[in-house]
Amino acid sequence: MSKLLVLGEHAVRELLSMRECIAVMEDALAALARGEVHQPLRAIVRPENAAGFLGLMPAYRRGERSFYGLKEVCVFPGNPARGLDTHLGAVLLHSGETGELLAVVNASAITAIRTAAVSAVATKLLAREDAKTLAIIGAGVQGRSHLEAIPLVRSIREVRIFSRNREDAENLCGAADLGGASVASSVQEAVNGADIIVTATSSHDPVIRREWIAPGTHINAVGSSVATARELDGATVAAASLFVDRRESTIHESGDYLFALSEGAIAGESHIRAEIGDILIGRAKGRTAREEITLFKSLGLAIEDLAAAAFLYEKARAEKLGSWVLF
Repeated sequence: MSKLLVLGEHAVRELLSMRECIAVMEDALAALARGEVHQPLRAIVRPENAAGFLGLMPAYRRGERSFYGLKEVCVFPGNPARGLDTHLGAVLLHSGETGELLAVVNASAITAIRTAAVSAVATKLLAREDAKTLAIIGAGVQGRSHLEAIPLVRSIREVRIFSRNREDAENLCGAADLGGASVASSVQEAVNGADIIVTATSSHDPVIRREWIAPGTHINAVGSSVATARELDGATVAAASLFVDRRESTIHESGDYLFALSEGAIAGESHIRAEIGDILIGRAKGRTAREEITLFKSLGLAIEDLAAAAFLYEKARAEKLGSWVLF
């Protein structure tokens, strides 16, 4: 009988700082680029007329200590009205040597932190060094996480937040640890002249238009992770140098990419400049010109969840933290 680590939402947030997670995500994405990860496309269970769907995201990482990971997460778009996160589930961590179940970790907390951490990695690699104005579209869980993450990699002096619910935007603005945070009255007002834009919405239709984007802007598009929804119009995708977390996932699962393709705005997979991991290991270049618009399309990867869970497991074990149960 072995001991199993169980970490709830509060424990995850206590053990995994955003700065730590940024480093963990850099390592995970570099491992993916080096071929040290096996990761099939996610599987979606979507029953007819169901209120939400179940996503299954498996991965394996080899190394000095190998792991299997599986995130099982229910996505319920109507949950915010109930005071719940849209993403609810668990990350299961198994030993790659024996198959033992090592940890069960709250998926909502991991997803909230690691998604913004990956955007921070992309921002560090792609945004202009002097970027100082941040626009956040969406004031939910990811809006809050990105407000914490992006200032860790760029010297942000001004933040503009827009949400369809102004009260949410005002609350997020009040949570900002830096001066210069304000609520915008429209998406266009928020992104006008912004150096860095984060879209973290639940919209199925574009919230960003090409004509609103200034030369040299970096965009992190994180809200849409399915083929039937997008946050950017085709012209924005076409005008930008497109970087992704994973090519295979993008061409099968990204509505921002697939809609632009179907509209003829982009030619196909050749429009993808590189995966973020390729830049981390020196196989590809990021921004090449000051006026270039760069776009990171984030879908979220199982290896990111596995890496976060493995980090939490090792830290909790070393520091004798968390809840351990016989299993």
